[in-house]
Amino acid sequence: MPEVKVEEEKSLTRRRAPGLSVFNDFYNPMFPVGRLFSLNPFAMMREFSDEMDRMFRDASPSEKTWAPVMDIQRVNGDLLVTAELPGLKKEEVKVEMTEDALIIEGERKREQKEEHKGYRHYERSYGKFYRSIPLPEGAKTEQVKAELNDGVLKISVPVPDVKKKVRQVPVEEVGDK
Repeated sequence: MPEVKVEEEKSLTRRRAPGLSVFNDFYNPMFPVGRLFSLNPFAMMREFSDEMDRMFRDASPSEKTWAPVMDIQRVNGDLLVTAELPGLKKEEVKVEMTEDALIIEGERKREQKEEHKGYRHYERSYGKFYRSIPLPEGAKTEQVKAELNDGVLKISVPVPDVKKKVRQVPVEEVGDK
């Protein structure tokens, strides 16, 4: 039987730190996809969540914004705007009128402190909000009324009932010819 010479094959793979995968070679800090392939599903979701938080934190202005819940409806010839502003005082809310818009803005500053035997708890939340609501044509901006009661701001703007001429357009069916 002829002799076979066996040579040691040189490895083409690089040595990696434990826990790293081949996909980490493609890692770009702006787009961390490569690193995500080597993680288990829960770690991947946590990493994705952290990246999203970082992206929005870095992209947002230093002032935090807040979007209170608002309802806008027509009731008895008035445009009624209702905004939920829990904990705000009338001094913290500003309502302005322009010729074609109702502007509501304000800032919430809340600090809560609890001190009990053995621990302290501080909680702070800040946020500004700004809403510009377009008004219908003919709104009587000089007759606007606004009231804040138990954290609910109600603004009433008289608007004329404008009846527009409506004409029904027949719909034709186009068939195959």
